[in-house]
Amino acid sequence: MSKTLLIIKPDATERNLIGHVINRLEKARFTVADIRMVHLTDQQARKFYAVHEGKPFLDSLVAFMTSGRVVPMLLEKDNAVEDLRALIGATNPEKAACGTIRDEIGRDIEKNSVHASDSDENAATEIGFFFGPDAI
Repeated sequence: MSKTLLIIKPDATERNLIGHVINRLEKARFTVADIRMVHLTDQQARKFYAVHEGKPFLDSLVAFMTSGRVVPMLLEKDNAVEDLRALIGATNPEKAACGTIRDEIGRDIEKNSVHASDSDENAATEIGFFFGPDAI
């Protein structure tokens, strides 16, 4: 059993799509091991997205991620990272495969409704950020 992180972003929480996303995850046989609802501060968002430091979209991403509540989830499943990335689809909803979460509910490349860890190493870091080192 491996672990990964998914965040339901502000564009989805404001449209009351939390249940929809959780339903999709459960149908795909993910276990929600922990879940929270938080409103990130600017400092927290910048720390979480530090990997993008110096990129032209960082300020816009931070503003978006602090614009409303987000729902981070600790998910468990065999092959969790890869399976979740397949379920959510490409970062740009216009390029996401039909039937993926981003295809269904994403609005654009920034407001794409969900974030998912892209590797086991990043999953461990991101899970620790929201749920503490004991969750890893």
